[in-house]
Amino acid sequence: MSLFDRLFWAAFGVLSITFHISLIFSGLVPNLVSRPLHMVFALPWVLIFIAKTPRQKFIGIIHCIVSSCLCLWIVFNEDSLGDQYGSLENHFQVIAAVILLLSVTEMARRAIGWPLPVVAVLALAYGTFGQYVPGEFGHPGIPLNSFLGTLIIAEGGIWGKLTGVSVNIVAIFVIFGAVLNAGEAGQGFMNVATAAAGRLKGGAAKVAVLSSALFGSISGSASANVASTGAITLPAMIKLKYPKSFAGAVEAVASSGGQIMPPLMGAGAFVMVELTGVSYVGIMQAAFLPALLYFFAVWMGINAFSARHQLERVPESEQPSLKIVGITASFFLGPFFVLLWSMLAIGFTPQYSACLATIVGVILLILDGRLTFDWRRTVLRLENASITAGRQIATIAAIILCASIIIGVLGITGLGVKITSVIISTSGGLLWPALLLTALACLILGMEVPTTAAYVICVSVAGPALIELGLEPLQAHLFVFWFALLSTITPPVCGAVFIAAGMVDEDWLKVAVNAMALGVGLYLIPLGMIANPSLIQFGAEPLPSVLTMLKVGAGLALISYGMIKPISFYLRLIFIILGAFILFV
Repeated sequence: MSLFDRLFWAAFGVLSITFHISLIFSGLVPNLVSRPLHMVFALPWVLIFIAKTPRQKFIGIIHCIVSSCLCLWIVFNEDSLGDQYGSLENHFQVIAAVILLLSVTEMARRAIGWPLPVVAVLALAYGTFGQYVPGEFGHPGIPLNSFLGTLIIAEGGIWGKLTGVSVNIVAIFVIFGAVLNAGEAGQGFMNVATAAAGRLKGGAAKVAVLSSALFGSISGSASANVASTGAITLPAMIKLKYPKSFAGAVEAVASSGGQIMPPLMGAGAFVMVELTGVSYVGIMQAAFLPALLYFFAVWMGINAFSARHQLERVPESEQPSLKIVGITASFFLGPFFVLLWSMLAIGFTPQYSACLATIVGVILLILDGRLTFDWRRTVLRLENASITAGRQIATIAAIILCASIIIGVLGITGLGVKITSVIISTSGGLLWPALLLTALACLILGMEVPTTAAYVICVSVAGPALIELGLEPLQAHLFVFWFALLSTITPPVCGAVFIAAGMVDEDWLKVAVNAMALGVGLYLIPLGMIANPSLIQFGAEPLPSVLTMLKVGAGLALISYGMIKPISFYLRLIFIILGAFILFV
């Protein structure tokens, strides 16, 4: 990238950051102003910045200009469009609606590939022609002007609640994560993990677990986690002669847990706040113990694997001193303290708290791990943070906007209610069969679309059925969210495994097999949440919740040892059955 390009995109990133932060302090901005502007700031990143060829870039520029003008048309006509109550009035508005819907699907296609846009296009086709579908899955027919108007000039489509979450909450936390990643926080995570686990048996693998848990708490992306922490932990494990398939599996599994690790988690957690009505602090408290259990299960899996292979400790010469650990840890502990203190002690909103923590993170960009100052390094870090934040905000916006089309069609046509009815009738009105059907749907959908989109779509169609069958809303949402994560390590499409396998130059299927064994917690803990409801009630009932965690943890440890430890078949069977009994009874 040329100097001019870097300066341009850094400046545009600053504009995007300024816009999203300004919304926190600007009072009530109409949704048909803030949300179309959110799309305006996302369009150039996904249509121009990531273009791979001059032709793609040229088409992206044209597409970006036209779509931005239409978004601005909505912004400047917000009052009059609101008076139309979701019905388009002329041919221009119909054409504008079609172009904006095409723009949203194209944004998603360029950002994450074909699957999600294809689902969105099928949803649009169903909304337009669903009256010709025979049987209970058809609908009476919706006037085109009302259908498109609800999706484009009202808040029942791409400017709906999900987009509001992306604008008002997700963007702020993405900025916070980008600032931390641009400085010494990543090295701080690695130093803390190495000091805590490096001396233990299988130390290099356990360092990967801890560092990925810490890094994932601010990145919220399994793939980004593998690429960043894996660049350090994978060579360290290979150097100590860990089997390549095992090393890749450890990094893939540990990185996948980042999206469920407070305080930040993935974008899906912020969407959950809006869909459940539970505060972000409540989501964090509910997710905390299950997240600890997940990494505990991985840790136990590493211990069991140590019985098969000689997994060396990290050499003492490569372990950081306590002084270095203390200094570098402050680069993430300081912002984390401000974030949690603002939310939990003062009661500020999550986005306001993240803004305060971001200010602390920006100040810390001035220094490095040796506490020295270099203005060129600081400028480069600010540039990197601006570009990273702008690009990540746009990528999430592309996913959310496209998913909002699907959710909008489900609501307009009533298809979501019909699917809910089918789930209940197919399961015979029983909870556990309905859970298995939902888990299967999450697995299938999660293979093709990102976690957040898979979670949103699945919970929209299956969530009401699970709630009707007796689950609390938060239970249902966490269950779906966890199973939506499974695509990161479950074949045939497992993004985190693919990246880790490529980094260690190993057959991805071998890595996936080990990852599924190490990541057994990702499959069992959501089921444990249903069998043991107190597991997610840490905020309301800390002691019973912790006791339940210990019980579930014992079951997971037995199952991990039974699956991985080299023991006789009958002993293996006893371990797994006993572990399942403890977990579910």
